[in-house]
Amino acid sequence: MLFAKKRKPLAILGALALAASALLSGCGGQQQQQAGGATQVKAMKVLQQDTPVASQYAGQIAGRDEVKVQSKVSGNVVEKYFHGGDYVTAGQPLYRIDSRQYESAVLQAQATLSQSQATLSNAQTDLYRDQQLLASDAISEQTVTTQQANVDAYSAAAAANAALLQKARQDLDDTVIYAPMSGQLSVDDVAVGTFAAAGSTNLVTIGTTDPVFVEFSISESEYLKFKNIQAMQSGSDKGGVQVSITLSDGSAYPYDGRIVQADRALAQNTGTLMVKALFQNPNGLLLPGMFARVKLTGETVPNAILVPQRAVQQLLGKSFVMVVNGDNKSEARTVTLGQKVGSYYIIKDGLSASDTVIVEGLSNLQEGKDLAVTMVTAGDMGFSFDDDTTMFDDTKVVDTGANS
Repeated sequence: MLFAKKRKPLAILGALALAASALLSGCGGQQQQQAGGATQVKAMKVLQQDTPVASQYAGQIAGRDEVKVQSKVSGNVVEKYFHGGDYVTAGQPLYRIDSRQYESAVLQAQATLSQSQATLSNAQTDLYRDQQLLASDAISEQTVTTQQANVDAYSAAAAANAALLQKARQDLDDTVIYAPMSGQLSVDDVAVGTFAAAGSTNLVTIGTTDPVFVEFSISESEYLKFKNIQAMQSGSDKGGVQVSITLSDGSAYPYDGRIVQADRALAQNTGTLMVKALFQNPNGLLLPGMFARVKLTGETVPNAILVPQRAVQQLLGKSFVMVVNGDNKSEARTVTLGQKVGSYYIIKDGLSASDTVIVEGLSNLQEGKDLAVTMVTAGDMGFSFDDDTTMFDDTKVVDTGANS
């Protein structure tokens, strides 16, 4: 009895050990090493080919032209001829300011001008008479000279009053506010009855919707890289760097853009350069303020060594892959990663085109293990050079290239 009682805890511990071993084996998947046999893995040959690479950045849509409409004269808004969000054409009336005081100013300026013109006319008549009297020596030459000066003064006064009348008429015309360009109005329009101060009150904002800018920032090294590419291709029809965007729902925008503006200096706080690319927007899909993922292409890495991303493992800041060596055993290789291209990494150092890398069965796989290898292709595994077009967080888009 005592012997049986001592064996019972030992049996329980043995059962727990067997259960833990089974659990660990299940976590390793179907390809884990079986007792006394080789580890089942899937592997494929390293790819080597000329590979176009791209860099991606967080971008934001901005209107190419945007104007805050203001009144040139002050007064209360008495009429509005549009609704917020409308499309308008250049010269279309938008608002009318109360014009009564400006109508009165025109009438007053007209009266002042008429009075000065009448005074000038009388002075000119007197001058003509004095010139006749001077010819017959009836008056002195000084009298004629004085009258000529009066005529000149009255003429200048009449011209000044004519300018005041023109200004009064312009102010009256400016009580109707027209669209300065064709575009879409925002919904920040003021209501009828608002007092508009000349040159300071924003009545409404108008902006163009086709084409639009996509703004993004690049680092100094990337700026130099793309400038060099553009210089090398300056004689080609490609025009240097190509630009495309992916919208926040993961859809690719159907039109390519072109870089048209770059800031004159790097931002001191970030060390990046603001760049603007111009995109056609005939259907109005792109709205100012939207986020987009910007992709710049134009660089090709010749004879690049490529491995699937899932073959790469990282530990303590180092990257490595498992390869099938000549003895059909697993061997760890430390590699230097380049840029991501679709489902692949460009490998700068650590592999050759003759290597075979393990792409499945890596869980708990150790170096030096015998392998039962099943060779697969990129098509079998669903690997592709196309970019991921799933929905993305536009606040977390980063450059997909690895820094040199």
